[in-house]
Amino acid sequence: MNPPNKKFALTLCVLALLGGGYWDLQKSHAVAAENKAPPAPPAQATDTLHFAANAPQLTFLQIQAVEARPVPLAEALNARIAYDDNRTARVFSPIAGRVLAIRSEVGKTVKAGDPLLVLDAPDYAAAVADSAKADADLLHKKNAYERAKQLLAIQGIARKDVEAAAADLKQAEAEAQRAAARLRNLHGSALTADGHFVLRAPLGGVISQRQVNAGSEVRPDATDPLFVITDPKHLWVLVDLPERQLDKVKVGQPVSIEVDAYPGESFAGKVDIIGDALDPVTRRFQVRCSVIDNQQKLKPEMYARVTPISSQQSDLPRIPNTALVTQGLYTYVFVELSPGVLQRRHVTLATQDSDYSYATEGVHAGERVVTHGALLLNSELSGQ
Repeated sequence: MNPPNKKFALTLCVLALLGGGYWDLQKSHAVAAENKAPPAPPAQATDTLHFAANAPQLTFLQIQAVEARPVPLAEALNARIAYDDNRTARVFSPIAGRVLAIRSEVGKTVKAGDPLLVLDAPDYAAAVADSAKADADLLHKKNAYERAKQLLAIQGIARKDVEAAAADLKQAEAEAQRAAARLRNLHGSALTADGHFVLRAPLGGVISQRQVNAGSEVRPDATDPLFVITDPKHLWVLVDLPERQLDKVKVGQPVSIEVDAYPGESFAGKVDIIGDALDPVTRRFQVRCSVIDNQQKLKPEMYARVTPISSQQSDLPRIPNTALVTQGLYTYVFVELSPGVLQRRHVTLATQDSDYSYATEGVHAGERVVTHGALLLNSELSGQ
C-alpha cells in the first residue's frame, strides 16, 4: 500500500474510534436520564385559581387542615376495645339471697369497700351465728382448760382430764378459725341488727355495668356478674394480626388507634403482648395493646383499626387520598392560600395506604388542602 492510502486508512480508524466513543457517551447519558426520577415541574402562574367569595365552585369543595402523623409500617389491622382486666372487677355474690336495695348505679365512682347492694341472705345470718357460737365455745373451753391446770397443781384432778381439756380447747380454736374465715369470705364483720348482708366493692373505679334489680334472687354460681367495676381510662385493644405481618409488630412498639365514632382522630397506644399460638382457622395471632384514654371516648366492645408505627421515624403530613390529583408522572394537591385563592402544588409521597398518603415535599402540617372537589379545580385550571 502506498503512503497516501495508509494515511487515509489511519484517518478512517481514528474517526471510527471517536464516533464509537461519542455513541457510548450518549447512550450512558440516556440511561442515566431514564433512571433519574422526574424533577418537580416548575410552578407557573396558571397553577393558582382565584374565586369570588360567593363563587358557586366553592360550594362543591371540602377543605381541611393537614395534620402531621407517624408513618405507618403496615396497613390498619382489625381490632376491638376491651376492658383492662388488670384494673377491672366482675362482682358476683358469694352467697345466695334476695336483693333488698341497690346502693350504686352505673357511672358512679366507688372506692374499695363501698356498698353495692343489700341482700336478705339466711345463709349469711347462719354464718354469723356459727361464728358467734364458735367464739363462745372457744371461751368456754379456754376457761375449762385453765381450771383444769389449776386443779392439777393441787392434785385435785387427774392428768388425763387436763389433757382432754387441752384437746377440747384445740378443737374449739379450729372451729372458731373456720367460722371467722367463712365470714371473711362473705365480706362480713359482725351480726347486724337486721342480719342483712352487704355486698361491697372489691376495688375502686367506675361502675360500667349493673345486671341486678331490687327483688332479684342472686346465687354465687350465676353466669353474669352483678356489677362490673373498672378504670375507664385504661383499656385494652385486642388485635387480630395476620401471619404475613408478624414481622411488622414488636412488643413495646407504638400504635395508632382509630374508631368510626371519631373520624380523623387517633389515639396513641403500645403493644403489650404478642400471642405465641397461631389460630389454625383464622390464621391470626392475638395481639394485646394498651391505651390510656383520659377523655374516656373509647368504650369496650368498640371496633377499631390499629396501625403499627415506627418509634424512630418523624411525623409527616398526612393527606387524604381524595385530595390527590394525578397528572402524568406528577401528583398534585390544591392548597388554600387564602379564602377563594387555591394553588395547585406538586407533592412527593413517601408512602400510601388505602385512605391516606404521607408527603415528604410540597405541603406542610397546618396548611389547608382541598379534600373533595380537587378534580373540579383541576378541570377549571386546565380550561384557562
